[in-house]
Amino acid sequence: MPIKDYEIWYRSRYRRTSSALTSFFLILADMIFLMLCIGGGFFIIKTAFWLNIGENINFKSFITYWPYLPSFIVVFAIIGLYPAASLAPAEELRRISYSSLIVHTGIILTRFINDLSFDTISWALAISFGFSIIGLLLGRTFMRSILSISGLGGIPVVIYGAGYTGQAVVDRLLNNRNSSHIPVLILDDDEKKGNEYRGIPIIHDTTVGPEIVRSLKIKTAIVAMPSVSQRVLRKLLTKSVSAFRYNVLIPDIFSVTNIWMSVRDFGGILGFATSHRLNMFWNLWIKRIMDISIVLITSLIFFPLFLCIAIMVKISSAGKILYKQKRIGKNGNPFWAYKFRSMVIDADIKLKDLLASDKNAKEEWEKSQKIKNDPRITRIGKFLRKTSLDEIPQFINVLRGEMSLIGPRPIVEEEIEKYGQDFKRIFSVKPGITGLWQVSGRSDTDYTDRVSFDTYYLQSWSVWLDIWIIWKTFGVIVRGRGAY
Repeated sequence: MPIKDYEIWYRSRYRRTSSALTSFFLILADMIFLMLCIGGGFFIIKTAFWLNIGENINFKSFITYWPYLPSFIVVFAIIGLYPAASLAPAEELRRISYSSLIVHTGIILTRFINDLSFDTISWALAISFGFSIIGLLLGRTFMRSILSISGLGGIPVVIYGAGYTGQAVVDRLLNNRNSSHIPVLILDDDEKKGNEYRGIPIIHDTTVGPEIVRSLKIKTAIVAMPSVSQRVLRKLLTKSVSAFRYNVLIPDIFSVTNIWMSVRDFGGILGFATSHRLNMFWNLWIKRIMDISIVLITSLIFFPLFLCIAIMVKISSAGKILYKQKRIGKNGNPFWAYKFRSMVIDADIKLKDLLASDKNAKEEWEKSQKIKNDPRITRIGKFLRKTSLDEIPQFINVLRGEMSLIGPRPIVEEEIEKYGQDFKRIFSVKPGITGLWQVSGRSDTDYTDRVSFDTYYLQSWSVWLDIWIIWKTFGVIVRGRGAY
């Protein structure tokens, strides 16, 4: 596409995209949901009549503390939460939690210094902080979805490279509604790459960066060409990419995948420091404590639901309530994974017959070890799989130390060869009930994507990443996306 034609194409589609506009909408969402969180804290204290601690709280007390909202926005801005376009979700959650804690603590301490007491309003603000972690995350997710659907806000980016890595970047940005970046153009000198990818025009001239910046005021570029030589890359960065105010260099997506990577100086030579965070024993202990605590608390709260599911499985079809299957765990050691039975009792025989008679089903099975319209699944089994409730008995595996709540997908022995040389590294940790593979596509992801997601998880693990994955898992379960 000629540059003049592209300018017409761009102006007809993207008129209200900028980091400033995105920041404005995020600030609006933060203020609204902070109001709700503060109101929720005051409401809970006011209605805690059995403790007789809400007597001095009324609606006027709640209104009094709304003027503190600008202090939240200032701290959020200082800590880099606007527009937060390139922040990893786990890092954004961490910054939200810390900055909210700072402001809530500051307000509470101010009251304590003035009154020398921790009164009911201080309790309400403490509860507000607890609400704010989920409330702000929910508000930002909701606002970004609205911006994505409406076309308002968003930060336009130019992608250098139409190869595998460039296409992967475009895919992730287009598939992730919570991303503030919008791919609007791909630059690649190779005319064999075609004229567009997923509706994004491709201009076969990587030197037009300065012209794009000058005419369209686009400020961000992503260079996704890891296979080009250093000489070519240096020339590209100097003569074209440098015209953009912000630019990001994407390495080989399978070699460097660590959000906690830091820069090291070796006598004037820069190096990037990374680590396998789940090889550190203190991180493993933290993760183990989280697993046991969440499993026990969830089991106590939802025991009636689990009991109802067990009864429905039993009366819906012949067979046992629980189904166990040999899976591959940490360091390749096999274990029995438990699930609520979702198939008929002779499922293995039916599978062999189906694969022998249906070529399409065989190809689907070989690709992902799943079949979309699997005739072996019972009626209640379809519901359990759609909502992932069939995996609840894997809490037993977590308590026994065979699995974790979050980790690589537990696989059967036949899948080992599909991971190739990555198998040993990926399964150096316990497999998980959920994981990045699930919240990023579930059954729709292929093995190449799973390796990419699992590598990212191993090298980027943190408590915040686990919390974010659990949060996303609930959303994926509710939508039932990619599960069968």
